[in-house]
Amino acid sequence: MNRKDFLKGMGLAGVGLSLPTSKLWSKPLSGGDTTSDSCVLIPSETEGPFPLDLTENSAFFRQDVREDRDGVQFNLKLKIIGQSNCEPMQNVRVNIWHCDKDGLYSGYDNNMNPGQAGLTYLRGYQMTDANGEVEFTTIFPGWYDGRITHIHFQVYVSSSYSVVSQLSFDPDTKNSIYTDNSSIYTNGVDPMTFAQDNIFSDGYDYQIATLTENSSTGGWESYLEVTVQGEGTVGVGHIEKQNAKQFSLGQNYPNPFVGETTIPVSLNQASDVSVDLYDMMGRKVASVAPQSFSSGEQSITLNMEKLGLPTANYLYQIKVENSNGSYVDSKMMTASR
Repeated sequence: MNRKDFLKGMGLAGVGLSLPTSKLWSKPLSGGDTTSDSCVLIPSETEGPFPLDLTENSAFFRQDVREDRDGVQFNLKLKIIGQSNCEPMQNVRVNIWHCDKDGLYSGYDNNMNPGQAGLTYLRGYQMTDANGEVEFTTIFPGWYDGRITHIHFQVYVSSSYSVVSQLSFDPDTKNSIYTDNSSIYTNGVDPMTFAQDNIFSDGYDYQIATLTENSSTGGWESYLEVTVQGEGTVGVGHIEKQNAKQFSLGQNYPNPFVGETTIPVSLNQASDVSVDLYDMMGRKVASVAPQSFSSGEQSITLNMEKLGLPTANYLYQIKVENSNGSYVDSKMMTASR
């Protein structure tokens, strides 16, 4: 399986996105709460000046996005919720990108980012697991003139619907990180307020992530629930339509599972089907050789012990080949104890 097939299977290659452009509000949360039973849509924000296209390189499929960047370790967890039923959304792609401790973004070389062209630090994407969650290991971001400390993220539901937003933090807690680590964050505390920031000045109740110390890492961790339109997979774009003419890939069952699980596949015609498993750093860790199936409902059983794989989240990708061509699709699964 080459990178091009991998990207197509995740809906990441050659996709035109339809992005909401206005903020969507309901009754505001009190005290900057990050959870709510009302499932209020996350406000949509500008991508910012540096939204390096993560869809063009499967190397960005990773949990740890730090590369060589110095800074306080920061673990970020996002939970994606479908607005229609307030339930977690599985198999949704989530991108993040943010500046380093000095306010620089990778991938660009201009007056604001001298010497950063071709670099890829502090960018990455994951697929939500059975709980609708993604986790990233990064560094706590710095800040730059004109913007309060923030992290960009995109929730890509399908090739016809995604949303881009930003998150930030409680100012006092955030600035304590800069103060306590002044030898690293040499720009000092962030002087901006939400009222002065042109992105958050019109409201930020649903965009303030938690910020707590992590004693095991010596760093910090953060959590935010993000509500987007839909229930499960929302919208059907070109890639999904093309796959639907040939096959449909189901969620493995049980999921989460212990030891063994089954992947259901519905084929519209006789096809050869193969399976590749990827870990959360985008490395292919196991493969199941192609099997020939007739049309109809089929299944592929995976035994993690036989594959030599530990308990963890994995992305499973199938490739369907028949007289019409090759088609790929993928979903997340969770092997537990």
